[in-house]
Amino acid sequence: MADVVDEQGVTDRANASPGQLASEVAKDLSTLVRQEVALAKAELQREAKTAGAAAGALGGAGFAGYFVLVFLSLGLMWGLDSWMPLGWAAVVVAGVWAVVAAVLAVVGRSRLKKFNPKPERTIENVKEDVQWVKTRNA
Repeated sequence: MADVVDEQGVTDRANASPGQLASEVAKDLSTLVRQEVALAKAELQREAKTAGAAAGALGGAGFAGYFVLVFLSLGLMWGLDSWMPLGWAAVVVAGVWAVVAAVLAVVGRSRLKKFNPKPERTIENVKEDVQWVKTRNA
């Protein structure tokens, strides 16, 4: 039996054999899976590049900022030495940095929670594809 194909290259389902229909479904599913994998890969690569660039920038800023903070802390400690013993001045400066560290930890944690490594569009497309296959086979 010759394939009955419409203008879009799709087999006429009313006149197609079960084998032809199964072949067409398998081909369509294969194409869908390949497209979804490609989409997921592209989304994950984009997110990984964004996260990597952000981590690199934060690492460099942290390295430079470390030296700035060391020298500012030493200057503040020696400045406080005129009002109190040097040991207590060091404790005061360390306390200030403990508060700063706590605040930065809270801010960093809240920003990290906003990071979304899930490929949202791919998940949505797969759900739509599953629904499409269910309605097509019904």
